[in-house]
Amino acid sequence: MENQLEMPKEEKRIFRFTRRHLVLACTVLLIAAALVLNIVLFNNPTKDPTPSAPTGDSSTGDDTSTDTSGLDGYFSATQVSRQRARDEALEVLQGVVESESADDATKTAALLEIADLAKAMEAEANIESLVLSKGFTQCVAVINGDACSVVVNGTELQQSQISQINEIVYEQAGIMPQDIRIIVK
Repeated sequence: MENQLEMPKEEKRIFRFTRRHLVLACTVLLIAAALVLNIVLFNNPTKDPTPSAPTGDSSTGDDTSTDTSGLDGYFSATQVSRQRARDEALEVLQGVVESESADDATKTAALLEIADLAKAMEAEANIESLVLSKGFTQCVAVINGDACSVVVNGTELQQSQISQINEIVYEQAGIMPQDIRIIVK
């Protein structure tokens, strides 16, 4: 009889354990989906606004001024979108931390995720500042786990510029060059 009374407690414990992990997994998946969606929507290298072959001197000059204003909008929109996605992710994680129904392990995992997001945001800001100091007029860095995408304005990058960007990302975020994607807009 005693074994039968103890079994429901074990089943209940297993159910809570599964439910907590499900909440944590859904939170992590939501954050990952927001970051991936941000990268896919705003770091698409196939939408390169620079023309592949100039059609004429006067039209190239006009297109350059139009592309510059379009690029300004691109970089601004990307930064705003990245910040919005991060704010939403932080809001979800903060909700988990403040939830009374969440257990200590789930709250600890959410706090660790918040710390990781804060570290990534700081590294992105440092990367952007340092890349701008190397002569680029605009830059957006997006860190997603162990990978980083860096979008800079320009036409073609020289090997020395690629090396500088790889070095900056490695120093600031510890991401290896094979996991760094440099996109020229």
